[in-house]
Amino acid sequence: MIMPRTASISLLLLLATLPGFAKDSSDAGLHAALKAQADAWDVAIVKKDKQAIAKNMSDTFFQIGSDGSTADKAQFLQNLTSPDLVIEPYTVEDFKIRLYGNTALINGRTDMHGTYQGKPFRSHYRYTDTYVKEGSVWRVVNVQTTRIAE
Repeated sequence: MIMPRTASISLLLLLATLPGFAKDSSDAGLHAALKAQADAWDVAIVKKDKQAIAKNMSDTFFQIGSDGSTADKAQFLQNLTSPDLVIEPYTVEDFKIRLYGNTALINGRTDMHGTYQGKPFRSHYRYTDTYVKEGSVWRVVNVQTTRIAE
């Protein structure tokens, strides 16, 4: 009985040294950093801080909206910072981060309120933000939203 148990322990130790098998202790730190970055981006969006919004985005940024519309970085920035749009502070629920090397998928659920051209709106949706590490900086390259029916 000792041999199979020793072999099992040896196999687990070997597997733990392979990339992707064991959780890297830096994952917790990276999760916290990405969460803070995503939170700061949300604040910048509410404040219409165009520079802070853009700084978090890759030049190759692409958005797919709940209605199937698309926008590149310039269009996204223009839409968010339009004087017609006022977004009230909102919270994100069901926040999750999944790491795949230099790519991070961030998912959540948002219930957003505000006004557009003076008319109130409510947009309840799930989203996926895809971040990619560009050099030493993580930037969002893709955003996709799915509207949740009221």
